[in-house]
Amino acid sequence: MDPKAVRPRLRWIGVAWGLAVACIVAGVILSVSGLVNSVESVAPTKTFTAGERAVVSLDPADAPVVYLASDTRVHYQCQISGGPGRATLLPVSGTQNLTLEGTKWQQVLRINAPAAGDYQLTCITQEQADVRFGVGRDVTAAVGGVLGGVALLVLVPGVCVLAAIIVTIVVLVRRSSHRKRLAVRG
Repeated sequence: MDPKAVRPRLRWIGVAWGLAVACIVAGVILSVSGLVNSVESVAPTKTFTAGERAVVSLDPADAPVVYLASDTRVHYQCQISGGPGRATLLPVSGTQNLTLEGTKWQQVLRINAPAAGDYQLTCITQEQADVRFGVGRDVTAAVGGVLGGVALLVLVPGVCVLAAIIVTIVVLVRRSSHRKRLAVRG
């Protein structure tokens, strides 16, 4: 019996596992990209120094917060005004930090804006220190992106590896069956 006559060919197993490896690589790349984008999406988009009046565009759906970056402990006070409604600043519960491009940002205040619009935000400190403030999104807003990144890391490669296993089994079973039929025919 000619081995080339047995169908399906073994190359299908190689193709299936090659695609599985490609899916694993794609899953890792998409996962890392999703995680990085999640962190960058919460980072302060508008930064300003102590005493500077900053105009910030806020949307309550973005869960806006005020971040503080300082090498020393400082006492700060912030005020918000303007906008289409009266916004308030509320303390955050717990400590949430974010490091981006070498700057350690600490989430210090939640902004309760009643409607989307442009607001004026001013923060001052009692100490003479190198302090920057920023407005970004709440760190917990990134949870969805992080979970999505983990899902991509597990689901995309998992489905492709499962498909490769199924293809391998089907090809081997069908080859065995085809080999038996060829042997009977003689």
